[in-house]
Amino acid sequence: MSEVVRYEIVEDWIAKVTIDRPEKRNAVNIDVAQGMAEAVRRSEADDAVRVVVLCSSGGEVFCAGADLKVVSEGRGKELYVEGFGFGGFVEAKRRKPWIAAVGGQALAGGMELSLACDMIVCGEESKFGLPEPKRGLLAGAGGVSRLPMAIPRNVATQIIVTGDPIPAQRAYEVGLVNKVVPTGQHIEGALEFARAIAANAPLAVQEGLALAKRVVGLTDEEGMLAGDDSLANLRDTEDFKEGPLAFVEKRAPVWKGR
Repeated sequence: MSEVVRYEIVEDWIAKVTIDRPEKRNAVNIDVAQGMAEAVRRSEADDAVRVVVLCSSGGEVFCAGADLKVVSEGRGKELYVEGFGFGGFVEAKRRKPWIAAVGGQALAGGMELSLACDMIVCGEESKFGLPEPKRGLLAGAGGVSRLPMAIPRNVATQIIVTGDPIPAQRAYEVGLVNKVVPTGQHIEGALEFARAIAANAPLAVQEGLALAKRVVGLTDEEGMLAGDDSLANLRDTEDFKEGPLAFVEKRAPVWKGR
């Protein structure tokens, strides 16, 4: 694992990935990109991990995006990992849910990393923005393409074309973040969601997550058919039988992940 990306199991079923480059505002360089890709591989391969929390060191800046020194030197391609995209994450194919625990500013590629997660918890001091047009750039790693699908289009347009950030409370109001917590509590806030997810049947969580992504842009009929396929994937699993059985027997279910 990269020295600037830490991976650790913090509780049963929960991994935490920390971008640790606070002296550079946790900006993405080649080591961060490679470390993030490895974190995805590691979490996907480990049956003891059901959910991942992504955070960073320092508290003032979650991630400032691409390391502009690298970009200015014409080495921007180093920030992309084949099969994983920018930062080794935004295009990663993964089954397990990731929760962004945002403390401070999530700007440019930092906002794109958070958008690539499945849920976002942030501190009340946080700000989210895509300042790329102020530097003659474009938020092409999911910022421009994903933001209009995540929040109302007119609000997304405002963020994309002005380059100005929005505060945490506004991000919550428009549905960008799931929860705003007091400053310094963003990791614990994300862990609360992670515990709730980890208590559920892992295969059901993964199928639900995959289906939620797959139905975007489908008609209602197409979405229902996709749901039938997802249900069929679960029907012959041990966990599909365990849930109802545990309910009848008035006990907590014991999930096997198979």
